[in-house]
Amino acid sequence: MSQTFRYSLIYGLLAGAVLALFIAVVGLLHNRVEFVASVAFGFSVMLVAMSFVFVGVKPFRDIEGGGVIGFGRAFGLGLAIALIAALIYVLAWEVYLALTDCRFMHDYAARAIADAQAAGKDAAAIARMRAEFATLTTQYDSPLYRLPMTFAEIAPVGLIVALVSAALLRNPRLLPAR
Repeated sequence: MSQTFRYSLIYGLLAGAVLALFIAVVGLLHNRVEFVASVAFGFSVMLVAMSFVFVGVKPFRDIEGGGVIGFGRAFGLGLAIALIAALIYVLAWEVYLALTDCRFMHDYAARAIADAQAAGKDAAAIARMRAEFATLTTQYDSPLYRLPMTFAEIAPVGLIVALVSAALLRNPRLLPAR
């Protein structure tokens, strides 16, 4: 097993474990605690999990590279870590959906429509929402739609963290090896 693959696997699995734990917590608490299901909280957790990209590239640079790594190699390693984490995220989400009879989108749509009604939206706006959610729910029921959409939720976060990590860690003076 190459060292690059070893680091990718270790740190990708760690990041994926954080993401899977997040999905489990959301599954347990989403009806009890409002902030757990918020977009800001979700992306914060993704960013924390993807910090394992930086945490994985740094020891690779220090141990395997003697304290030096090029941007391309650091970026490639970061992307590999992020890819493994993203695949675990998608898998964990699919497990969550399987355990909940794929009710997520149906429940989300019902909640959004109820919130719109409570906010006093007019009947035409509610009817448009119902039609849009009917289409979205049908699409989301298909794994060919859902899997890429789930991957697309986290992939940009991993890409940005890999880019930033590679840009920072190519400088051997940043957090130098000891």
